[in-house]
Amino acid sequence: MSTFAIKAEKFVLPGAVMQGGYLTIADGKFVGWSEEAPGCEIHDLSGCIVGPGLVDTHIHGFYNHATTDRDPAGIDASSVELARRGTTCWLPTTFTESVDQIADSCSAIAAADEGRDESFTGARIGGIYLEGPFFTEAHVGAQNPVYLIDPSVETFDRWQECAGGRIVKSALAAEKDGAPEYCAALDQRDVVTCIGHSDAHYDEVLAAVNAGASCFVHTYNGQRGLHHRDPGVVGGAMTTNGTYAEVICDGKHVSPAALKALVTAKGWDHTVLITDCLGCGGMPEGEYMSGGLPVVMRGGLCYLRDGDSIAGSVLTLAEGVKNVVDWEVVTAEKAIRMAAEVAARSAHIEERFGFIKPGRDADLTVFNADMTLAATYVGGTLVK
Repeated sequence: MSTFAIKAEKFVLPGAVMQGGYLTIADGKFVGWSEEAPGCEIHDLSGCIVGPGLVDTHIHGFYNHATTDRDPAGIDASSVELARRGTTCWLPTTFTESVDQIADSCSAIAAADEGRDESFTGARIGGIYLEGPFFTEAHVGAQNPVYLIDPSVETFDRWQECAGGRIVKSALAAEKDGAPEYCAALDQRDVVTCIGHSDAHYDEVLAAVNAGASCFVHTYNGQRGLHHRDPGVVGGAMTTNGTYAEVICDGKHVSPAALKALVTAKGWDHTVLITDCLGCGGMPEGEYMSGGLPVVMRGGLCYLRDGDSIAGSVLTLAEGVKNVVDWEVVTAEKAIRMAAEVAARSAHIEERFGFIKPGRDADLTVFNADMTLAATYVGGTLVK
């Protein structure tokens, strides 16, 4: 591959935002930033903000493909379309299904990941996220209640074997029998446990966090809310030390004011922008299946077909970054970091993703001055 440099208005680097200058890329890897122009081909992105490739740590699929299809080719198709929209790494996220179905989903995701080579320019698979089936029926949301079970380390180990060790996150309701023990066991395996779809009281949340849980599933949605005499799961997300809080940033699942309250309480550096996008993301409005349940997409949102309950988003992460900037919740720099660096740290994949560092794969998301998406690079290749 060739050596080239990107010229831009700003670069969001690990230590600071660098004004102007050049970012050199060689053989698909980052070389480094310099103030002076290097002696190589220059890609002129004047006026743009260049940041690390966006990392979506909670997303079920895209472009009419989902993890529940258990189809490696579908995972690849989702990856290609996600990269075209600014996401360079994602955690394919499962639903609450049977133990066997989840095992098969893990196998299909692993097969997709194993089948790639350096020529593939879709979003990279950073790991697998198990959203369920260890939830409570009180906040089951768009998960299938037929398959709800208690946490089981033995079952997790079976899934992890099918995944080839790729599972990096597993969600559960903190009040389920055996929840603290499950959190402790996965913490020892360096797998993140996340609290969500939960009706837990604050003391139950603390028990799970003290045992090793370190993240909260789409904060505010599908969990016991904040009350002044019972802080619940939302209160736990806002106050527990060192934990991360996911938040769906489409302005429909969570209002901009509530998002600002979360960021103010939690800090931007522990708030993770996610999409929770369903497989119908990127498609026209209409009826689809999601997690084995029929859904209707209308007005930029998905609903369960048999009611008005929200089933999930059809957001892209680049759109979410623009949203939080437009809402004046955080600066452009912080929004990009929340969707890249913070996201990667929250899933324990920061050694590979989320940062512009010499020697790493040159995955970049480029924004115009108005925070619309300008370009995406995967491994130094401009994605069309």
